[in-house]
Amino acid sequence: MSTPRTGSPADRLQALLELAISAAGYDLEAVRVSQVARRRRVEVVVDGDQGVSLDAVSDLTRVVSDVLDGPEGTAVMGEQAYLLEVSSPGTDRPLTLPKHWRRAKGRLVRSVLRNGGDVTGRVLDSDDEGVLLEVPGKKKGQTEQRRLAFDEVAKARVEIEFSRKDDEDDGAGDLAGDDEADIDIADIADVDEDEEG
Repeated sequence: MSTPRTGSPADRLQALLELAISAAGYDLEAVRVSQVARRRRVEVVVDGDQGVSLDAVSDLTRVVSDVLDGPEGTAVMGEQAYLLEVSSPGTDRPLTLPKHWRRAKGRLVRSVLRNGGDVTGRVLDSDDEGVLLEVPGKKKGQTEQRRLAFDEVAKARVEIEFSRKDDEDDGAGDLAGDDEADIDIADIADVDEDEEG
């Protein structure tokens, strides 16, 4: 793994961590570095097609820590102590990329359209161009399908559902299901310079 030599420290850190997290089978969604007292706080947000379990967060925390403590990470971060937090995006993350829509399959989503309207529906399927939603039909109790192209959507988010009246599916839209990426999870590793010696 080689450290990118150009760009800001944040860009170089993002590129470095992206390689390691991608090799572990996940996507790097965001990296934020801030100063907290005498140490840096490094927040790393990861996601995956099957969500991110607590075990995966723990494993990825070790992966990220190894990178930050290695020569490439030290070249970008310096020797200052840091506090590391690895987490999943949670349900409030905007749906901005096709992979976000793919991971929202079965979920209820509210989309604000560029033309000023909005559409709320359950994600049935998606591809690189748009999404197929199940939306309320013209008659009460009926549903229909509506295709939205991504370029029609100004912004979109998953709607939180506490219970589903319609349990005919596999529970993909139920927060009590097994989609662990719906819940913000964090594993914090506190690394001090003294511990290295």
